[in-house]
Amino acid sequence: MNQIETLFQQKPNNIFSIYFTAGYPEKNSTVSILQELEQAGVDLVEVGIPFSDPVADGPVIQQSSQQAIENGMTLKLLLQQLKEARKTVSIPLILMGYLNPILQMGLENFCREAEEAGVAGLIIPDLPLDQVQSEYKSLFEKHGLANILLITPQTSDERILQIDAASNGFVYMVSSSSTTGVKKGLSAEQLHYFERIQKLQLKNPQLIGFGIGDHASFSTACSHANGAIVGSAFIKALNNQLPIADFVRSLRGKS
Repeated sequence: MNQIETLFQQKPNNIFSIYFTAGYPEKNSTVSILQELEQAGVDLVEVGIPFSDPVADGPVIQQSSQQAIENGMTLKLLLQQLKEARKTVSIPLILMGYLNPILQMGLENFCREAEEAGVAGLIIPDLPLDQVQSEYKSLFEKHGLANILLITPQTSDERILQIDAASNGFVYMVSSSSTTGVKKGLSAEQLHYFERIQKLQLKNPQLIGFGIGDHASFSTACSHANGAIVGSAFIKALNNQLPIADFVRSLRGKS
């Protein structure tokens, strides 16, 4: 069983997932950040592959991605760092990034090295659903990589069910149509969207991301899905040199 599936079996609710950009704030920050996140009690980590044109990301993550590239971070180096991290870090790790760097590396090579580095799943926002089904699904399964797809408030019910069928691990519920880190808090319209997804009774667990940046939004997201993903707010905490354990406690509402 995939490590992500095991996590959701053991802990079906209040999953706390963190996103950060590999190579930020320093090129060699990845392993230490992962170690601190696990020690702080985070359940799942999405490690961002730096990319020069991250279209779904807001200014905070865009800036971190640009800085990581300037620091010398590459996909090859990231996979080496994750392999090193696996000596001390046991929580599920997901690679999140755009298709271009993966194709430059070669899809088969990437999947093989991701498996060797202990990666449990992939989130590739610009990978079309029809390509997943026709070209990629069997390769991901061969290397034990959960294929995690995204839905938005604009995604039709019919399409959501197709995405759910093609996904494993969990479905990533983008909370709004804006880029990451743009909005604070959750609106009534977003809550209606969460309730619509709950009624569909998807086969996969769901995690809500985009706009989750404090205890109130984290708690609300957890009440409408299996957990929440925090990205831009964590990058800001790294910018401000806030201790990782303190940040995690604040999101969980613990002093």
